[in-house]
Amino acid sequence: MSELELVHRFGDYSPTTLPLHRGARYAIGSSRRCDLRISGSGIARRHAELRVDEYGVHIRLLAGRKEIVFNGEPVRQAGPLAAGDTLSLGDANWQIRQAASDTVCEVAEPTPTPITAASPQAPVTPVAPRISPDLVRRFQEGISQRLDLYRRDILQTLSAQRLREEAAATAWQLIEEGELTLPAEVDAETAVAAVVAETVGLGPIESLMEDPAVSEIMVNGHERIYVERGGRLERTALEFSSAASLDSVLDRIVSPLGRRLDEGSPLVDARLPDGSRVNAIIPPLALNGATLTIRRFGDERIGLDDLIRFGGLDREMADFLRLCVHRRRNILIAGGTGTGKTTVLNALSEEIDESERIVTIEDSAELRLQQDHVVALESRPPNIEGSGAIPIRDLVRNALRMRPDRILVGECRGGEALDMLQAMNTGHDGSLTTAHANTPRDALARLEVMTLMAGMDLPARAIRDQIAAAIDIVVQLTRFGDGARRITAITEVAGMEGDRILLTELFRYDDGFHATGQMPAFIEPTPASVSGFT
Repeated sequence: MSELELVHRFGDYSPTTLPLHRGARYAIGSSRRCDLRISGSGIARRHAELRVDEYGVHIRLLAGRKEIVFNGEPVRQAGPLAAGDTLSLGDANWQIRQAASDTVCEVAEPTPTPITAASPQAPVTPVAPRISPDLVRRFQEGISQRLDLYRRDILQTLSAQRLREEAAATAWQLIEEGELTLPAEVDAETAVAAVVAETVGLGPIESLMEDPAVSEIMVNGHERIYVERGGRLERTALEFSSAASLDSVLDRIVSPLGRRLDEGSPLVDARLPDGSRVNAIIPPLALNGATLTIRRFGDERIGLDDLIRFGGLDREMADFLRLCVHRRRNILIAGGTGTGKTTVLNALSEEIDESERIVTIEDSAELRLQQDHVVALESRPPNIEGSGAIPIRDLVRNALRMRPDRILVGECRGGEALDMLQAMNTGHDGSLTTAHANTPRDALARLEVMTLMAGMDLPARAIRDQIAAAIDIVVQLTRFGDGARRITAITEVAGMEGDRILLTELFRYDDGFHATGQMPAFIEPTPASVSGFT
């Protein structure tokens, strides 16, 4: 990154120039502690922040009512900024320009601790010196007291953002008025951000929720936070200040969802407004303290071509799967936890024609279909009184009355497997679903067990006949030690032989993707199909 500098103009004062060094942060606001001190109506003590990292210069709003104006447009954050960009806030105006020297100034970084095979979960997320739980508690008490005393009349009407701004402003008041003293090694800005997060936000996991590279967040008690990045688990250096702080964050997560988390209801499975899936469990069920798991889903559309680019399959396999969707084959996607079943299901759904009516059924909405004619259904857990549950099986049966061209079930876990098989056998060809299994044959065996869970007293041979007639293709996914997720087998269900379901392996992964040379039964053996799927 070439070095940039900021030209600062405020009111009638002469313009000044601020070099922007990589690794630095610059506070903007009315406080005397700020690097860029400005004043005026609506300017908070710590109003905004400039951050310079390896990707460039970024600005974000921290508190206050006034928004930043970036190139003429009001924004809450912007970046990376480029030479020529303009910013303004109140009476202050800034311009980003190229520095005279192209030499990059960097803040020295600590040498990373080597990660050995014996300790794969070394901390990877940097963190400032830890703020003592007692200091956080005193901050929280001071913030709560002042907000209650002086803002009680409007507290109930504050939005989440305004509440954060009020909490941040109050925290700065406590520091600047000398009511609370920070240790010398603790940065004031870091302390305020951490306290506000734990008081009215999500605590230390807020930064993880904003990181697009993080796909899963796992909190094992208040002192251990893990993430999944690029398919690999890593322990972060982040932690909650106390078990009580973690409990408060859990309450703030589940309460807006109409759920409760206490000894009478110590387990919650829910979905956040952004689509992330949340599971929370507390003592006495969780023996080592409250546990929180958040699975996040990106907004980016992922198709088969993207999976090729990621190394999940090769071009020939993608062309075959595309053909299976176009030819309305019923597909079962199998794999273990975290192997990418939903990702592949989303990618295959991209190939469904726009003219078709699609009904999706899930426990928690994870599918991101882009077609216009989509009906999305989601099961409902029981309410606080233990009633009102609507299971997936009821939704599958109801979907048959909705004139679907295709039915997509996010995951078969129980008796809904029988209804799904019957739907596939009664004119709803081209349907797709997923199941947990380690091999294609295990996947069909699981379907058999799940069908028995429907409570129907069916003989094993009748169930296998149903499975063999309904499922056309099994796509097997595996997660490898390096975090890579790959399709390791594509198998065709070739009917029955006695009491055994016949399987024909079409593609496999064995130190590379390979076609077995077997031709699927639904493709006529023409010269074109032999040379490539059409």
